Amino acid sequence: MTQDVEKRWNDPRTARKAGGYAVAVIVVALAVMGGAIAWGTSSGQDCTDAAFAVCADPERQVLVFGPTLVLLLGGLGALLMAYRTWKRGGRWPIWQGAGWVLLVFMVVYATISARSMI
Repeated sequence: MTQDVEKRWNDPRTARKAGGYAVAVIVVALAVMGGAIAWGTSSGQDCTDAAFAVCADPERQVLVFGPTLVLLLGGLGALLMAYRTWKRGGRWPIWQGAGWVLLVFMVVYATISARSMI
């Protein structure tokens, strides 16, 4: 018989670590997005007839794929922490929740930003 996970999530230290990790990954993704927008709008190209303010190819690709990659790597990192915590016998579902939240944000951002590639 295998050991089941502890059903109580009352571990404030792990919750703070996982929450801080998720917030840090989201802030980095927003910084990459803001940097790509600033780079794209200050490139000096005329985007008056474009549907989006970032109309050049490299800037647009960074805007679409940069934050998506940051969120993907952050989600996989949180799931890796969940695995490590599980191996130590800790409360791993908190890290798993953080990983899934980051992966959902990644899918939502990728879906919304894919329109700018058209």
